[in-house]
Amino acid sequence: MDSKLKNHAGALLASLERRLFLRRGLSLGALSLLSGCELTDALTYDDRVQRLLTGMSKWNDGAQAWLFDPKRLAPEFPESMITSPFPFNAYYGEDEIRMVDGADYQLEVSGLAREKRAWRLPELYALPEVSQVTRHICVEGWSAIGKWSGPRFSDFLQRIGADLSARYVGFKCADDYYTSIDMATALHPQTLLAFKYAGQVLPPKYGFPMKLRIPTKLGFKNPKHIMALFVTNQDPGGYWEDKGYNWFSGS
Repeated sequence: MDSKLKNHAGALLASLERRLFLRRGLSLGALSLLSGCELTDALTYDDRVQRLLTGMSKWNDGAQAWLFDPKRLAPEFPESMITSPFPFNAYYGEDEIRMVDGADYQLEVSGLAREKRAWRLPELYALPEVSQVTRHICVEGWSAIGKWSGPRFSDFLQRIGADLSARYVGFKCADDYYTSIDMATALHPQTLLAFKYAGQVLPPKYGFPMKLRIPTKLGFKNPKHIMALFVTNQDPGGYWEDKGYNWFSGS
């Protein structure tokens, strides 16, 4: 792995490693000093730890967002480096993949956007398409390179008249997954609405009919089987984020 790739992967994984260190290594005394909590308050030890870690995670998210450079691109690779087969990954097993009927599919758009309506697949497939060969970096420690194609998400947001000054874009998926991203990441030129993998219609195991491909973020920020998206100023959270993962989780 070259130095550029190491730096990219390291930046994505650093925040999670810091959180794991805090969970394992901080003493109650250190926690109380950092948080300003009195040890005699009504909260349990676990409550105080969780409150502190949540606060530190939010601070870390804010720092990462402030440092995020919307012009900095994730590394791209030649097709000869594509991982074959590209691994399946989800919070459930491959035998539980959600099957979406493309004929009935509608992408629901809501929130702070002028054109709030349902989009059918033929309309989405007709949007201008770009391709990228980028590395997916999983929070579990593995990575894989794949080729994804679809319209730039920034172009779609402009097409629907989204409020580009809003803070978040949230996603709801057919597999009950949900997540959200900051607007700067939504507008990044490498953030795609991916309808194809390796030049073919996206197969179910990779998220048919649509996956959000964000090479500047960890894999769990790349939702699959997207059924709805909304633009908002209220923090929508996320499936893993609400369980303690860093929300920003990007470079």
